[in-house]
Amino acid sequence: MVFPLLIGTGLRKKNKMSSENRVSEVRTVQNEPEREQRIFSFKATQLIWLFLGILEAMIALRIGLKLIGANPESPIVALIYGFTNLFLFPFAGMTVTPSAGGMVLELSSFFAMAIYALIAWAIERIVWVIFYRPRGPVVAVTETNTSESHTPR
Repeated sequence: MVFPLLIGTGLRKKNKMSSENRVSEVRTVQNEPEREQRIFSFKATQLIWLFLGILEAMIALRIGLKLIGANPESPIVALIYGFTNLFLFPFAGMTVTPSAGGMVLELSSFFAMAIYALIAWAIERIVWVIFYRPRGPVVAVTETNTSESHTPR
């Protein structure tokens, strides 16, 4: 510690030590123009892909449940069928639906998955084109503060 050495050393030593006890603080602040708009466009595209992923997973579950001949009276199966019917009704009757026993292969569901993926991609690109702003130069501001720290007597 420096403090015990200062006791009884005289004024001249204190002045020398006080110049050594200077504290310099350098703070750099970087401002990135239009950063919030880039974050918004990134989050919006993430949400679009999240919704598409959920929809595609539900349709894939429906295809799998139909293939194994799941009981449509089961609550979870009825929930999946009911949710996916909202998105598959435009594609109903588009192709022949082959079946064997209780198993059904809904080919129209595969087309629906492909078309919904293309729609989501188009929406994502539109959002990106409208809202994304390329990263510009980063503006940096540097401040330097120098102060002396005094030791108590």
